[in-house]
Amino acid sequence: MFNIGDKIVYPMHGAGIIESIEEKEILGSKKKYYVMKMPMGDMKVMVPMDNIDDIGIREVISAKEMEQVFAVLGDDQTKMPQNWNRRYRANMDKIKSGDIYEIASVVRNLMIRDKKKGLSTGERKMLNNAKQMLVSEIVLAKEINEQEAEQLIDHIVK
Repeated sequence: MFNIGDKIVYPMHGAGIIESIEEKEILGSKKKYYVMKMPMGDMKVMVPMDNIDDIGIREVISAKEMEQVFAVLGDDQTKMPQNWNRRYRANMDKIKSGDIYEIASVVRNLMIRDKKKGLSTGERKMLNNAKQMLVSEIVLAKEINEQEAEQLIDHIVK
């Protein structure tokens, strides 16, 4: 269980801070939700409390662990399938895992591929989404703003 003020990551959405816990009735059933404020876009997300383990909610990593994420971003591109469809599915599985290191590897690989060959519309959208998830966690872990986090990623990825 998490508490108000905790920094958490909601896979496929990004990182945020629990602002409140609310009970809502939806389709005749009452459930409790974490109300999570995202650091970017002033957006709020309601996360159902009854299945947080299934969803993969986790705490934001520490500033020290973030150094390992930066190491992943600075590594060379890893081998990816040449087939666009397979590459897309493999990257989507990594993003859905919610694992920050996997997301960092997707961001790195797609940024390098974009510089070398360009990206399709689907992969560009995937890169933007993965980068936003990564930025949201960097913002909370390093206590910097969104622009600084994006510049950090752009600077690290070769």
